[in-house]
Amino acid sequence: MTDRVLRVCALYPDLMNIYADRGNLLMLERRCRWRSIGFELTASSLGEALRDEFDLYYIGGGQDADQRLCAADLLALKAPALHSAGARDAVVLGVCGGYQLLGHAYELASERVEGIGLLDVHTVREDGPRLIGSVAVELADGVIAGFENHGGRTYLGAGQAPLGRVLRGHGNDGRSGFEGARTRNVIGTYVHGPLLPKNAWLCDRLIATAVGLDPSALAVLDDTLEDAAHATALRAAGVDASRSTG
Repeated sequence: MTDRVLRVCALYPDLMNIYADRGNLLMLERRCRWRSIGFELTASSLGEALRDEFDLYYIGGGQDADQRLCAADLLALKAPALHSAGARDAVVLGVCGGYQLLGHAYELASERVEGIGLLDVHTVREDGPRLIGSVAVELADGVIAGFENHGGRTYLGAGQAPLGRVLRGHGNDGRSGFEGARTRNVIGTYVHGPLLPKNAWLCDRLIATAVGLDPSALAVLDDTLEDAAHATALRAAGVDASRSTG
């Protein structure tokens, strides 16, 4: 499989990188390398125009001040490329703050931080506690588990599909029973932990999709440690660890 190369663009890795989510990029790299799939990582930060030439775009979470900076930069320099990438079915993955910026806006009191509208969602900072704790979410093809920690409540537009259904935890808003959002290969989620090291099956789905393969075509790896990490995350959320396969 040496003719395959996964080209990844990490957006704002210096600013949008809390909760150890840089581990998502490392997980992608390692699982490609173990299968002899090439891996190319490019960073795009403030002041840099974004090109629509990558297979997978990733944006993590950040503090509110950093998120404001990145939101303005996304609109000014990166939104057209990301919309083009989404239209051609490249993978776009946003986690926590990155998820919020893929939506229409994040409203904090009297301030409105504009997103790029790649997902039909909007987020509001409302009165009430932060939504914190272990979380497990049932997707169409498996269960993901990890940790969530967000003050914003995210609401889906009328036609927007969620990423999955909350089995344990809060999800988008603590009430709807939905977590994340997905439109084709554009995915937003609040699941940290980080997401991909605790959910190797999802990592493989993203790799396969991004390089144009069926997941079944990926070489089988010894996932003893990865499966154990996934089972531990499920148990932490109070979910039967037998649901640990994708």
